[in-house]
Amino acid sequence: MNYTIKQVDKFKYIEEGEGEPLILLHGLFGALSNFDDLISYFKNHNKVVVPLLPLLDMDLLHTSVGGLQKFVHKFIEYQDYQNVHLLGNSLGGHVAILHVLKNPERIKSLILTGSSGLFENGMGDTYPKRGDYDYIKKKTELTFYDPKIADKELVDEVYEIVNNRLKAIKIIALAKSAIRNNLGEDINQIKQPTLLIWGNNDAITPPFVGREFHRLIPNSELHFIDKCGHAPMMEVPDEFNRILHKFLTKLNEPAAVA
Repeated sequence: MNYTIKQVDKFKYIEEGEGEPLILLHGLFGALSNFDDLISYFKNHNKVVVPLLPLLDMDLLHTSVGGLQKFVHKFIEYQDYQNVHLLGNSLGGHVAILHVLKNPERIKSLILTGSSGLFENGMGDTYPKRGDYDYIKKKTELTFYDPKIADKELVDEVYEIVNNRLKAIKIIALAKSAIRNNLGEDINQIKQPTLLIWGNNDAITPPFVGREFHRLIPNSELHFIDKCGHAPMMEVPDEFNRILHKFLTKLNEPAAVA
């Protein structure tokens, strides 16, 4: 599905629909296409916003989880979004958590799926591996329960990134920043209602990571989806959208009168 990419100042983003903003943050090898089904569904209920995170465009000094969080903060302030539902997948979840901890004022809820921030698998040490297409293909397939979702177009995209020396350096810098930036001691300070949607077959942030987020975040609920890997919004979009819609609807219901 094609969406218009808008640009204001240094920010490029998609904005579809009306209502409370639902801001989507993609992961390390993520792209706008990760959220196709989510955008097409929720643009009928929310203002769906997908900023293009400058993963490979920041200077090396600021190529970090903290640097991305500052970018997201500036974007939300610039656009003057209020009552934001902030959703992040993988590294995008890590950035979302850090943002809520540092700048909670405009955030109404937090949604995490396959998020980093607690336990990382050290992929910065072994991935990317330049020049080896089969290796990149296998690593990309690991993202999903069904490896066929890692089609040639997706694998080619990852392969192109890791075979550009500067991009590869930045990817490794971001991965290592995520490993260093463990939020376990601070995460219990999150006050916003939080939805955790996890793939039961996530090989990158396994189910126990979702359980630990649930244990640490006071006002959280956890949902597992079977036959699903690290990117539920791509692999099982109908189930993902159903869970998220129910969560957002419940948030907007008036409190029950005793």
